[in-house]
Amino acid sequence: MDDTDQKLLAALRRDGRASLSDLGAALGLSRATVRARMEKLQTAGVIRGFTVQTAHDLMDAPVRGLMMLAISGPGAERVMHRLTGNAAVKEVHSTNGKWDLIVEIGTDTLEAFDRVLFDIRRVDGVETSETSLLLNTRKGGRRA
Repeated sequence: MDDTDQKLLAALRRDGRASLSDLGAALGLSRATVRARMEKLQTAGVIRGFTVQTAHDLMDAPVRGLMMLAISGPGAERVMHRLTGNAAVKEVHSTNGKWDLIVEIGTDTLEAFDRVLFDIRRVDGVETSETSLLLNTRKGGRRA
């Protein structure tokens, strides 16, 4: 991926419905070049799909947070599999450093959020955790 691909991805993050012509104009490329680059990024698996996020999507889980987990032994894959079966778990990320996994959680109330934390802490292999509530979220790649 070169700098132009990075700029294309940033433009798509700002407006995933932008036309090929508008993207080309913003990047100084032809419509055909934009289409070819997008197809190349999709084929390579860099772009895995397009989605729409509505206000309702966020309202379903107004209480959101990140839970960092340290896993004992080699059980991270098993813990990840177990966590992805929980409807409140939006995503599970493996990482390096102090924490083995970062879990994105979303619930409708603080009480439900607390129950999810309790359940996750009881999963065999979870050694320790630290949780932070998400207070505000801004999407990256936007111009000021």
